[in-house]
Amino acid sequence: MTQHYWQGAWVDDAEAAARLERLDEYAAGALAERLSPITVLAACDRLAGALADPASEHSVRLAGLLREAGVPEDETSRTMRDLTEALSREELEVKLTRELGGIDPGRLARFDFRREVFEGWLPVGLLVHIAPGNAPAAGALTVVEGLLAGNLNVVKTSGEGRFTHELLAALAQFDATGAIARQVVVLGFPSSRTDWLERLCAAADAVAAWGGEEAIASIAALIPAGCRLVDWGPKLSFAYLTADAWSAPETLDGIADDICRLEQQACASPQVVYLDTEDQDELFAFAERFAAVLAARAPAPHDREPLESAEITNTVLVARLEEHLGLTKVHAAPDASWHVLADTRSALRASPLHRTVWVKPLPRKRIAEVLRPMRRYLQTAGIGASRTDTAELAGAVLAAGVQRVTVPGGMLGSYDGEPHDGVYALQRYSRRVDVQLDGRFTGDACLDDLVGARELAPPAVAVTGKTEFEKLQTDLSRAEVFFRSGGSSGAPKLSAFSWDDYHEHMRSGAEGLLAAGFDPRTDRAMNLFFGGQLYGGFSSFFSVLETLGAVQFPMMAQDDHAAVARSVVEHGVNTLFGMPNYLLRVFTEGADLLREYRGVRKLFYGGEHFPARQREWLREEFGVELVRAGAYGSVDAGPLGYQCPKAPDRVYHLFSGLHTLEILDREADRPVPAGEAGRLVFTAHTRRGQRLERYEIGDLGRRLTEDCPCGRRTPRFELLGRFGDIFRSGSHFLNYRRFVQVAEERLEHHGALQILLDEDDAANETLTVRLEGRPQDGPDIREFLDGYPDLAAAVERDRLVELRVERVPAADFAQTAASGKLLAVVDRRSRNR
Repeated sequence: MTQHYWQGAWVDDAEAAARLERLDEYAAGALAERLSPITVLAACDRLAGALADPASEHSVRLAGLLREAGVPEDETSRTMRDLTEALSREELEVKLTRELGGIDPGRLARFDFRREVFEGWLPVGLLVHIAPGNAPAAGALTVVEGLLAGNLNVVKTSGEGRFTHELLAALAQFDATGAIARQVVVLGFPSSRTDWLERLCAAADAVAAWGGEEAIASIAALIPAGCRLVDWGPKLSFAYLTADAWSAPETLDGIADDICRLEQQACASPQVVYLDTEDQDELFAFAERFAAVLAARAPAPHDREPLESAEITNTVLVARLEEHLGLTKVHAAPDASWHVLADTRSALRASPLHRTVWVKPLPRKRIAEVLRPMRRYLQTAGIGASRTDTAELAGAVLAAGVQRVTVPGGMLGSYDGEPHDGVYALQRYSRRVDVQLDGRFTGDACLDDLVGARELAPPAVAVTGKTEFEKLQTDLSRAEVFFRSGGSSGAPKLSAFSWDDYHEHMRSGAEGLLAAGFDPRTDRAMNLFFGGQLYGGFSSFFSVLETLGAVQFPMMAQDDHAAVARSVVEHGVNTLFGMPNYLLRVFTEGADLLREYRGVRKLFYGGEHFPARQREWLREEFGVELVRAGAYGSVDAGPLGYQCPKAPDRVYHLFSGLHTLEILDREADRPVPAGEAGRLVFTAHTRRGQRLERYEIGDLGRRLTEDCPCGRRTPRFELLGRFGDIFRSGSHFLNYRRFVQVAEERLEHHGALQILLDEDDAANETLTVRLEGRPQDGPDIREFLDGYPDLAAAVERDRLVELRVERVPAADFAQTAASGKLLAVVDRRSRNR
């Protein structure tokens, strides 16, 4: 009894028939749950890894099913290799990005940050696939495309084998969430079973069908009005050679490869070889030479169907009869395993396949005349010519209706993201939707954030700390862009991104900046982040502002702070981007000019905390209305979180489209209870340049469980400082943030603060608190001791530390070389405490 695979379960004919009667109900249930493309990518990559090993359980079983179906050994091996490549994460990521614009195309996100219009690619719905019988992998691969688009996929196979069933069942096994299984149905039955076929088509939102014209027409007659027919009908391909190429051995070998591979069963296989000539003698001479090339090939497998053999026999017989009229010349193998049919007439005609090829004349001046009538059937042209002629001929055949142009020997090849028959499959399996809203959504970049976030489970790997970052860089084959960390929390390192990573992160950064209060329609921004030495601050915000389509003055951080202030006023800038300590120096050294201007309304900062007292000073003295983080992130991990207008200081929304966040115990790799503090550990699910799995960023934080007043339902977390903010001095653990708090509250200090740790030869410790400002006398030491009891215990009670407080110019503070970030704690002791 034929078995079928239905949403993770194997069912018999009777059960499948019963379920078909309720197919609409199954579809409604399955489509109510959105399938993430990231889930599909991960499962496909795991399956590809299993298939890459010929000895694996899945490889052995699937290859055995191909052999049982009569697929020759070389074709079986090639099919398994092609599947492994087609299912690899890299190829599918390129496909998604090329065809639908990104890894997660279903997000209802802005396509123009200046308008409240949101667009996305959503599944077409119930997608029925009528799989071809002559391409074993096609049925499974079209379902993978349907899964990437988020559809419920029902694929009909011929019923003569279970290769498609087993392959898709294996894919579902590699998805621990069970989501893929719920979106896949595989039914094996012959097309003569029209009652089942009618039920499938009646419930479908789209039908993808392979076959000849009659088969496609019969399917079209079954689908209801409004149902999309995605027809992958029969196509014709040909080679085209000029005089300087048709005698080259490598050209003839390339065409022979294209013919013999798959025995011309692929749409891209050449069925005709055209020569750029009108000379009959040249035509017949080429056919004779090419026949010798085919004769030298390995014997073809004799597995033709009777009707196929009859068609070849009939075609060859007619061609032999026409030899008497001087129209043709036939070259054939003694065992009829190949045929070269030279024909003096140019009209394109199909070959009966199985190494049977026409050779015809077609001078380039007649290309449009001869080929355009067949434009609906044209697919690939393999052009053998000089560089100049290739460019000219490519334009001519494309104008005549050809979809692909390659070179001899490459007609059956492909590249990641290549369109098929002139279209992108994923777009035909999706629908483009838009939502047009009003000013209430000015700060929203994605409507999905108002509904909820999909946090994918982190992988089952060990946590990697910042000092072990290199462990995540074992494979940099896709790395294209490198940035160097500023070194504020350890030794500087290079972080690797692909260009797709970079653009994806900059898109997220733009969305976060919009949420934070930046308005690309009215704001005039000056980018004052540091750049150079592989640091990513300036270039990243340059790209973020470019993505937003904002007015930008890319000044970069300059040593002449007063000159920067003059430029702000000169260009009417109202928004500044930069490090807190740098922005404060611009306002300090350009105070008179900026106080009079009072045109700077917004500051967006990164890399450091911006103390509350300093914000108040900017508001009171210069009229700055908004001071907010441009993003929370790092060079190694990219953008991690963003602030909304309702976010308190240090509270961020997670970029849930990029990362999963875990908050783990400080001592052990286990989750802390909701609301408790722990280590922030991030996993990037779309990082291509390098892995970023369960990476300990170096910060402490806690998850906020209550809903945000802004309405967004993405995960929120509060930063509680860096691991490096907590240091040991005089056997006491002290926190840099407490020093900042004391300075703000008790000294009304609104400048930079830095701690220096030193020791003398006798190992006596000195803790120096540096405050930005002019030297002055005052009760600074007493205020720190009274405001920080733990510090007082180390200094006065235990007498293990000598406390000093000094006020120095900002230029004297230690900073990282690349980013200009203030070093919070500078430990100059000889041994680690």
